[in-house]
Amino acid sequence: MRLLSRPHQLPVRIAVGAYILNSGLGKRSAGPEAAEGLHGMAAGTYPFLKDIEPVRFVRLLSTAEIALGAALLVPVVPSLLAGAALTAFAGGLVGLYLRTPGMREEGSLRPSQQGIGIAKDVWLLGIGAGLVMEELARD
Repeated sequence: MRLLSRPHQLPVRIAVGAYILNSGLGKRSAGPEAAEGLHGMAAGTYPFLKDIEPVRFVRLLSTAEIALGAALLVPVVPSLLAGAALTAFAGGLVGLYLRTPGMREEGSLRPSQQGIGIAKDVWLLGIGAGLVMEELARD
């Protein structure tokens, strides 16, 4: 496993890392109402999250996003590791999109108006999988 990311991976790692880091930092200041909304949506799709208090859930989510964003931004974090973490995180987001009622048009994978904001996260899944595949193919 390479310790430094490849130079051509840096633009995508910087773009995605900054995006996710910003999202995590934004959630740090989420109030109780925002926490209820985020937690309710996540717990509706992933029932095991129901037992976590909403403010704690958002704090944990924020921390995870900050850590993932930082891992992508720091070029000494191997792309295989950063890509695997991004793939897992994005897989959860895509699962949220696929399993939450009202996110997709009836009988289709096409997003509804409500689902556009989450459907776009499929690009994160593609980027994470691409980083992993490139590192596995080269080692």
